[in-house]
Amino acid sequence: MVHLVGSLRKELVDSLSTCKVLVVGAGGIGCELLKNLVLTGFKNIEVIDLDTIDVSNLNRQFLFQKKHVGKSKAQVAKDSALQFCPTANITAYHDSVMNPDYNVEFFRKFMLVMNALDNRAARNHVNRMCLAADIPLIESGTAGYLGQVAVIKKGMTECYECQPKPTQKTFPGCTIRNTPSEPIHCIVWAKYLFNQLFGEEDADQEVSPDTADPEAAWNPEETAARATASEKDGDIKRVSTKEWARSTGYDAVKLFNKLFKDDIMYLLTMDKLWKKRKAPTPLDWQQLEDSVCPEEQTAGSGLKDQQVLGVWGYCQLFRHSVETLRSQLQEKGEGAELVWDKDDTPAMDFVTAAANLRMHIFSMNMKSRFDVKSMAGNIIPASPTTNAIIAGLIVLEGLKILSGELESCRTIFLNKCPSLRKKLLVPCILDPPRPNCYVCASKPEVTVKLDVHKTTVLSLQDRILKERFGMVAPDVQIEDGKGTILISSEEGETEANNNKFLADFGIRNGSRLQSDDFLQDYTLLINVLHTEELERDVEFEVVGEAPDKAPPPQAKQEEVNSITNGNKDSAQPSTSSKASANDDDDIMIVDSDEEEGASSGSAGASSGVKRKHSDTETGETSSKRPRTGISSATETTADEDDDDIIALD
Repeated sequence: MVHLVGSLRKELVDSLSTCKVLVVGAGGIGCELLKNLVLTGFKNIEVIDLDTIDVSNLNRQFLFQKKHVGKSKAQVAKDSALQFCPTANITAYHDSVMNPDYNVEFFRKFMLVMNALDNRAARNHVNRMCLAADIPLIESGTAGYLGQVAVIKKGMTECYECQPKPTQKTFPGCTIRNTPSEPIHCIVWAKYLFNQLFGEEDADQEVSPDTADPEAAWNPEETAARATASEKDGDIKRVSTKEWARSTGYDAVKLFNKLFKDDIMYLLTMDKLWKKRKAPTPLDWQQLEDSVCPEEQTAGSGLKDQQVLGVWGYCQLFRHSVETLRSQLQEKGEGAELVWDKDDTPAMDFVTAAANLRMHIFSMNMKSRFDVKSMAGNIIPASPTTNAIIAGLIVLEGLKILSGELESCRTIFLNKCPSLRKKLLVPCILDPPRPNCYVCASKPEVTVKLDVHKTTVLSLQDRILKERFGMVAPDVQIEDGKGTILISSEEGETEANNNKFLADFGIRNGSRLQSDDFLQDYTLLINVLHTEELERDVEFEVVGEAPDKAPPPQAKQEEVNSITNGNKDSAQPSTSSKASANDDDDIMIVDSDEEEGASSGSAGASSGVKRKHSDTETGETSSKRPRTGISSATETTADEDDDDIIALD
């Protein structure tokens, strides 16, 4: 007779009290998960999260209260969870999981790792650490009413990176507000700014400097005095962006100096943010107007939407769009709000101008109106109920693993609408590892098509190895018989190589590079395929995958949506196919390859393919992606102008 303790077998209960588990992320899903774990009987838990609590977290991250705003999520989550079970042993780390301190040996001390992250870079990293440590990993994510849980085990299942993923759509709030590193970060910021000025204000879409940035670790009381503002109206200490803008009569020049000068000067007082990254450069309207060159005011050649203007050109566009939008507000009457639409010319002009000015400030190449339009899009709100369901499923899969029943684990999808079988939860069998996966294969190897005469060593390091292949600190040597070191993870050793082209080192068509990341215990062989015929704006291509261009086309939102775990406020994670190493919070990107059409009514989409997921709305997963046979119907829409950016919480 089976001896039960509550609803669990006694042997399992004993195992829960002794096993050690790691929770990565303490936000939307992480809070629910931590509570579930202690109530289920887990006694030894470690939780890691770099983020701090913001007031906009409080509507869904129930372990936090107003009094906790500004404090470490990991620490407060620990303290709150202990109130459910004071005998539990919980260790909290207010840190990034990508810190070298959390190496393979750190991961090996756990029996199980559970991810509740907000960006692909951290997710890729944890995937590789668990593979290196041979520890089971449970991935999870939510987007609105959609969710997914997937189990990953070395040698048994697909890893998180087995299937190529679509562009990441979520980014941490502090990245959007303080430290943008990609054009998409600036575009999301500009769209938030539109809503803050002309539309419906949302606390999750704040655009002012984030003083609670966990990476800054500064004293705002002391440093606020160091930030100077050009005028009193532009002081950062305003109550509301919209109220302040109204008080100026939507004066475009005052708005400009507030957003692109005063706020940037305020950011510069957060000293720690700029120790390892290039500091932004404030813009001043009067100085720009005085120094403008006559030729900069003339239009360039080519189609208007595909031209990249100069800084002063975008200043003029900013002023014109603000004046037009102000007139539209006045016509609608007191208390009116505008709704952003990428097909509305003034709204699109505003986002294009604001985004490009911010790109220039943060030393990025500016984008054409066409490019900005193709990257701008919609936001999916987080659902606390979805987070709770997914967190419960994570624990159920974890119990199977600890019971030694890994073969009974499933990838489970939570649908927005019932499937053809009238189910909201759809389990499917775990897929085996992909033989040619560049992460979990026995000898990871890829072929990259690029122009060796135009690709610099720095581009290879940052764009290809770090952003595309998710390495943290790569060391690269050329397989030329001499073992020439091209890139060293030791600071300063190969810095002189950064601006040289690959061809300068004898790299040509057919050359092979060996890249090692000792932190991840990961080695990747790269076959170089030289070409001078890449498409416009495409720096490189991974052979066998779609070109890595910005922005890559996305399928229609009705058919393919990102799934992200419900935490961070704003357009978090992660990134246009560039996994930016953002703060790990708890937003997860998930794809699914389940049966198509069940919830959307498109019957027959899965003919000839094994039946799986019953919701066509999922487009990203922790370990799965749409199969070719399944996604062919949706791919026909990819070239339509509906490349929505989905910012998830």
